Amino acid sequence: MPDDVLSEKRVTLKKALGGTRKFDYLYDFGDGWQHTIKIRKTMPGDPGLKLPLCTGGENACPPEDVGGPCGYEEFLEAIRDPRHEEHEAMLAWCGGEFDPGYFDLAAVDLRFSTMKI
Repeated sequence: MPDDVLSEKRVTLKKALGGTRKFDYLYDFGDGWQHTIKIRKTMPGDPGLKLPLCTGGENACPPEDVGGPCGYEEFLEAIRDPRHEEHEAMLAWCGGEFDPGYFDLAAVDLRFSTMKI
């Protein structure tokens, strides 16, 4: 392991960030989803919590392998327009329906509860 790579098993997020309150996160190197994360508030840890907990959010996650930000825009265009040549295919591909504005906090926490830590 290179000297500048830290094991997530032995380092806290605070130590890894070195005091910064803003950082970039790249999800899916192939599709290039880049996110800027801003830490707004920190609170003391709860020793009773063993898994992450989502306190809020907005909008649905784009479907996996949609093709990055450009592919997602094309996907949204297709599913919003019943006359679009890819409308039916894109709806079928994503399971029949997709609401980009939908966010389900309980579903996020359920996914967290299945994480192996």
